[in-house]
Amino acid sequence: MILSMTGYGKASAEYCGKKITAEIKSLNSKALDLQSRISPIYREREMELRSMISQRLERGKVEFALYVERDDNNVASPINRSVMAAYANQIRSAAAELNIPEPGEHWVATLLRLPDVLTKSEVQELTDEEWAVAEDVARQAVERLMDFRRQEGAALQKKFEEKISNIRSLLADIEPFEQARVEKIRARIVDGLQSLPEVQVDQGRLEQEMIYYIEKLDISEEKQRLRNHLDYFLQTMADGHGQGKKLGFIAQEMGREINTTGSKSNNAEMQNIVVHMKDELEQIKEQVLNVM
Repeated sequence: MILSMTGYGKASAEYCGKKITAEIKSLNSKALDLQSRISPIYREREMELRSMISQRLERGKVEFALYVERDDNNVASPINRSVMAAYANQIRSAAAELNIPEPGEHWVATLLRLPDVLTKSEVQELTDEEWAVAEDVARQAVERLMDFRRQEGAALQKKFEEKISNIRSLLADIEPFEQARVEKIRARIVDGLQSLPEVQVDQGRLEQEMIYYIEKLDISEEKQRLRNHLDYFLQTMADGHGQGKKLGFIAQEMGREINTTGSKSNNAEMQNIVVHMKDELEQIKEQVLNVM
């Protein structure tokens, strides 16, 4: 089964009052283009994460984020008692020196608002236990993205099979017009020559030239090559993922045969059918860019 390069995955876990979340999404790209946003505490293990993601995703424009949310309601900011005491002593000393009354009994609230009285420790140390949780969350997000890619790949494969079947059916629709076209060309040439009575026609030479002209308009080889390309496209899809570039090349070859068929058709009905074939092929080319 083919895989799509489009996908999205997200996973979360709780650890010691933290919510660790990994989020990843991917779009189509010729190679792997990985951009990451990682919480500072996990930055030291970033290369491990990038290696894991690269091995699993292979191709695509990928955006990965690993971040932490804390429950601040359960985390009290420590009071720096020495700083608070220093502020209180300075206020009392200033009040005595300036001969003004000291603050009232509820002046603790004022002290708590002064700089550096309330502090939060920003020093964080990554433990092996927390990293194991974070790494597992990242892997879960990647696997959910892979599930998304498989689902999208199955939908793409069904779409391609439908389009290939449509082109094959349109190719068969050309055949009734193909033989009638030869007869029309022959009759048009003969009628043109008969309208010129003063011209002497060598019937043997005329037949040779008509055979040569009609052979130049023959599309038997183009039709056979196109059938082969249609079969090869389906076979390549069945070979599994990683076939996106090859499918693109096959679609290009299909386009060449369809274009040559159109240029040789010399018939309005056949040219209309060729236009429909081009439309079906264009839809394949648009979507094949999204295949791994």
